[in-house]
Amino acid sequence: MKHLFYIGILGLCISLSACNNPQENNMLRTGAENTNAYLALLEGKRVGILTNHTALIEGTHLVDSLLSLGVDIRMIFAPEHGFRGDEDAGTRLDHQTDPKTGIPIISVYGSVFIPADSLMRQIDVAVYDIQDVGLRFYTYLSSMYYFMEACARNNVPLLVFDRPNPNGHIVSGPVLDMQFRSFVGIIPIPVVHGMTLGELACMINGEFWLKDSLQTSLTVIPCLNYTHHTLYQLPVKPSPNLPNNRSIYLYPSICLFEATPVSLGRGTDFPFQVYGHPQMAGYDFSFTPQSVPGARNPIQKDVLCYGVDLRTAPPDEVIWSNGFDLQYVIDAYRNLNENAGIGEKFFTSYFEKLVGVDYVRPMILQGKNADEIAMLWYDQLEEFKIKRSQYLIYPQ
Repeated sequence: MKHLFYIGILGLCISLSACNNPQENNMLRTGAENTNAYLALLEGKRVGILTNHTALIEGTHLVDSLLSLGVDIRMIFAPEHGFRGDEDAGTRLDHQTDPKTGIPIISVYGSVFIPADSLMRQIDVAVYDIQDVGLRFYTYLSSMYYFMEACARNNVPLLVFDRPNPNGHIVSGPVLDMQFRSFVGIIPIPVVHGMTLGELACMINGEFWLKDSLQTSLTVIPCLNYTHHTLYQLPVKPSPNLPNNRSIYLYPSICLFEATPVSLGRGTDFPFQVYGHPQMAGYDFSFTPQSVPGARNPIQKDVLCYGVDLRTAPPDEVIWSNGFDLQYVIDAYRNLNENAGIGEKFFTSYFEKLVGVDYVRPMILQGKNADEIAMLWYDQLEEFKIKRSQYLIYPQ
């Protein structure tokens, strides 16, 4: 068995990898599949796992795999969308019991976001394994952040089973102004951060970003044979309204419509791949959002919307090169302002939480274009890239 050690800044992050099959040395393997690196760390321990439906080992859920290997799992912590990944965005969840295994499921997307100390004292080691998509406002990052805090406060070591970032080749957008800190923006990083959650966990520790400058006893179980330019096709939907890689590539830019009256396709077969509104003019493409599992009350439900179909154009390569792109929101705003006089009512207060800064909305209202606005975050983004490089586990 081969062991590789990665020691992060000040030794605050340990990354272990192992591979005992030479024929698989060129295969991409997730952290969960890297079992030789972590089974010994779980043996004889009471384990708590923050995970969801994406934590698969060759088609079998991590929880089932670990139970079959004799690991003592005492509780499962469930994030947004639930342990099975089928709840609507924003739905607050209650504690329950997993019917398949009988293990208690503790919601960390309900009345509280952080596990109680009384629960953390019942485990010896914690595991985090969830597929991320590389965006600041994707809430699985915030769940990891609070899990790290709970572990640090209760002296529980944390293993992060790392997974590839399908947007890992992009670093783009404004860095969060912490006055807009929320569950959709928990740490001062850009909209598209270009890091895996394992790398971000190292960064959270190394930059002392946890409450009271706490630090977690952290071990990252890394992916094998992954680089930040690996094209990674997700084997399952990471959440109900991200059905394919195309939606994931568009998500950084399209998500801003969540803070407007414009539909981004929730309640259709192509969420996060279109946008439209009943009063948008000059478009032949139309769609009607409807109540469906995972989007029971979408914006503009049951109303015919006109707008833009992004399912096939522009090409993926153009979307990647544009990164966080304000042009879609600017075009929709200008169209609705001209044809419906919507003005400042186009934006809700949620917009600043998503975009992370206070200057984007007024500049759009003033008629500035996307390139002019992007110039304002250029310097902070470059500073972040330098800081980011200190915590990367994988080649760029």
